[in-house]
Amino acid sequence: MVRVSQIWVLGVLLAVVLVAAGCSLGDDDDDGGNGDAAGDTGQTEAGGGGGGGNLLAEVQERATLRCGVNDAVPGYGFQDEAGEFQGFDIDFCRVVAAAVLGDAEAVEYRPLTAEQRFTALQAREVDVLVRNTTYTASRDGTEGARFLYTTFYDGQGMMVRADSGYESLEDMDGETICVLSGTTTELNLESRMQALGVTYEPLAFEDNEPLQEAFTQERCGAWTSDKSQLAGVRSNFPEGQGGPESLVILEETMSKEPLGPVVRDGDDAWADAVNWAVIATVQAEELGIESGNIDEMLESDDPEIQLFLGQPVEGEPFDPGLGLPPDFAVEVIRQVGNYGEIYERNVGPGSPLELPRDFNALWTDGGLHQAPPYR
Repeated sequence: MVRVSQIWVLGVLLAVVLVAAGCSLGDDDDDGGNGDAAGDTGQTEAGGGGGGGNLLAEVQERATLRCGVNDAVPGYGFQDEAGEFQGFDIDFCRVVAAAVLGDAEAVEYRPLTAEQRFTALQAREVDVLVRNTTYTASRDGTEGARFLYTTFYDGQGMMVRADSGYESLEDMDGETICVLSGTTTELNLESRMQALGVTYEPLAFEDNEPLQEAFTQERCGAWTSDKSQLAGVRSNFPEGQGGPESLVILEETMSKEPLGPVVRDGDDAWADAVNWAVIATVQAEELGIESGNIDEMLESDDPEIQLFLGQPVEGEPFDPGLGLPPDFAVEVIRQVGNYGEIYERNVGPGSPLELPRDFNALWTDGGLHQAPPYR
């Protein structure tokens, strides 16, 4: 049998618990919703976790994009004689800055080696990587990285001296091969040569400058890397060392190398903004919009072009909710150009690299580039 006094004590305890719970809820409200706001961002100090992040707002407030790049690959990411960054990848840094900040020149370029790049990304030293980084399953799964639209479809090749007598990988048994450490190139070389039963001696370097020096000094008889990079090096090979004609890139392609921008996992808003900035260059080429006719295209009656350029359609411009101005594509095209323009001036047939479009043509021309519908 329960005594009255026991019931009274239990009642008092229950009241105390309810009051404490009420105070706790009140404290969260008094914090101005900071707990909820932290949950909404979904970010840890390392920048990961969740789908909500705030890097887009941070970059816009900072008014500068920090872009991790290569500074020693002719045609893609390099510094010219004046110390200015140039190249295909550099232009895509500018594309992102034009879309996010309205200013293609608002970029702080941060040169990174292959071994530094993912560490720098996770440490928030850079906002995005745009430097010949191959999209692979293990990188996607273990580096806390999110790979975006592929800007360049490449493949690994082998460069040798024209007088070496080598015509295929099978001819290279016992050769010393220069390669960058910490790359898919190093792994592909090992697996390909093992499959062919060809023995070789790898000579690995962390970045391109000492690697090229070793190749020039003939410490290695071959250099393996992405074919695009080899083409760039070949086009710029010193005349005192024989010039471009002294080198040959073997026909065999050793791997698939899809290259494109990379951001940290856990910030969907930033990833979407970067991704669609890049896609806009492909969409523009599909629609026939380029830097030379952008003002004319702004007067177009084509609803698809109006939609893409953020022009009013039935009274209001289309806003896809990417956190970018509705007319962000206008600044991208006006300041940097469409995909075809970027390709041609940096690596295309009219450039020193003389690379045909091939896989990097639009899907309508037999290539792999196709923009998702913008609507």
